[in-house]
Amino acid sequence: MDFYDLDLNDLVLDALDDMNFSETTPIQEHAIPPILEGRDVLGIAQTGTGKTAAYLLPVLSKLQDGGFPSDAVNCIVMSPTRELAQQIDQAMQGFAYYLNVSSVAVYGGNDGVRYEQEKRGMQKGADILIATPGRLISHLSLGNVDLSRVSFFILDEADRMLDMGFSDDILQIEKYLPREHQTIMFSATMPDKILDLARTILRNPVEVKLAVSKPADNITQAAYICYEAQKLKLVQSLFAQQKPERVIIFTGSKIKTKDVAMSLIRAGFNTRAMHSDLSQAERDEVMFQFRSNAIDILVATDIVARGIDIDDIQLVINFDVPRDEEDYVHRIGRTARAGKGGRAITLVSEKDQFYFRQIERFLEHDVEKLEVPAELGEAPEYTGRNGGNKDKQRGRGGKGRGRGGNSHRRRDRKPKGENATRRDEKSTRGSDSSQASQQPQPHVENQPVAEGERKRKKRHRHHRPKQNPSNESQA
Repeated sequence: MDFYDLDLNDLVLDALDDMNFSETTPIQEHAIPPILEGRDVLGIAQTGTGKTAAYLLPVLSKLQDGGFPSDAVNCIVMSPTRELAQQIDQAMQGFAYYLNVSSVAVYGGNDGVRYEQEKRGMQKGADILIATPGRLISHLSLGNVDLSRVSFFILDEADRMLDMGFSDDILQIEKYLPREHQTIMFSATMPDKILDLARTILRNPVEVKLAVSKPADNITQAAYICYEAQKLKLVQSLFAQQKPERVIIFTGSKIKTKDVAMSLIRAGFNTRAMHSDLSQAERDEVMFQFRSNAIDILVATDIVARGIDIDDIQLVINFDVPRDEEDYVHRIGRTARAGKGGRAITLVSEKDQFYFRQIERFLEHDVEKLEVPAELGEAPEYTGRNGGNKDKQRGRGGKGRGRGGNSHRRRDRKPKGENATRRDEKSTRGSDSSQASQQPQPHVENQPVAEGERKRKKRHRHHRPKQNPSNESQA
């Protein structure tokens, strides 16, 4: 669908023209219309499908159309991390370039000067407040912000906020809002705790659910079946074969992030860790160094990595197997962006074989299994069950350890496709069961169009001189 098929404000469409955004992504196509109608929305779609634009564009359009107080906070966008809050704020500046709409980003990890800037921005009545829960609670407790006239309450990456323990904070913030407001909640997954939160804060919501897309075809996926103690040596062996450049290593915990990064630094590799114990200034410095190629290897957890938005990652290493397929797709989707190729390698210990087998069933194919170098010792057999097999193998001589990773086929092999995870895309309004267009092709980002190719459907708009941006964000 073309953005011109949606009832967006003309000035919002002008900004999209300048950004060369043409076609909507599926989540935008199905979420924007009910938001414009004033309905509560629950959107389920993985990261990278255009969710930020799906809620910012209709809210900006409605604010620009008028009817909202000019001296009050009209919209709150909640973010689980500082990095995601910064990304939302950057997107806001682009989408609102022609609009008379102001915003301020509020997040922790900075000095008192920044805190005072946030306070002034809120008290002057910034239209849109982009905030992390903890920082907003701090301002609320000191009486720095009035939320009594908020019209839009948006939760982005709601599943991550609950994972980080912000459930009580969200409910506390919600109590400061007026009784009549529109709530929009987006999440990459739909666990029971998300459903419970939705039932608490949403009223007769429109549900927009998109199937989890498969990884891009230009990502070369592979795995090593190994013992936990072999993982670090495997990584060092990989880097000894080819100098690491633009590499992200994902771990399952903050402690492991620190340990892996320190071990690689001691081994002489140009590495930094990204974790929640760093101050905001330190995080910004790490990301600046990584973007400018001053750092070769970045070690991070899933939660912190939500703020990593870099197009030229060459290799992603899953030091720990993610617990669900959404996180796997999200992690390896950091590489092979903008049409480029990339590699993804997963280290599968004996305790993680079950989870990796579930990922393979979702992918509907076996990921290539690479041989553990003989000098690293024996490696477990891949059975797809936690604990592996007690019969060990050594190097290339191990039984059933071909490069295709087919050793598990000789036992409990299911017919191809059986028990594979399948999720239907649904788009229903309230209690309606009508489906949206079948099997959308999720876009990683809105694709630019060549100059002159833009179709002008519905409107032929005269040229407008550019206005000065009105955003007050300090991000």
